Amino acid sequence: MFDIGFWEVILTMVIALIVVGPERLPRVARTTGLWIGKIRGFVASVKTEIEHELATEELKKVLAKQAALPELEEIIEETTGKQLSDKRPADLPAQDSKPVAGPEATVSRDVTDGNKP
Repeated sequence: MFDIGFWEVILTMVIALIVVGPERLPRVARTTGLWIGKIRGFVASVKTEIEHELATEELKKVLAKQAALPELEEIIEETTGKQLSDKRPADLPAQDSKPVAGPEATVSRDVTDGNKP
């Protein structure tokens, strides 16, 4: 943050000793240290919140890109059996909106019809 060297710190301590005095210098140093700690904590919390918001916005963008993919919508529709959007490509036929459930769903018609003599 600041480029403070060894000699600048020594000069600041000597000036503080002359201005404040040796009796009050430990109390002033302690108070200054507490304030610097509070400021650092505040800056760290703000930095964490900003990073969290940026990550949230990035995640929203990724989810929006994924939602825009028609292939992903098709996979979701096939898996859940529910239609997500009314927009369908012209080359794909519309699916039945009723979800298929139960043990009958796993048996195909060819297998059941093939059992007849």
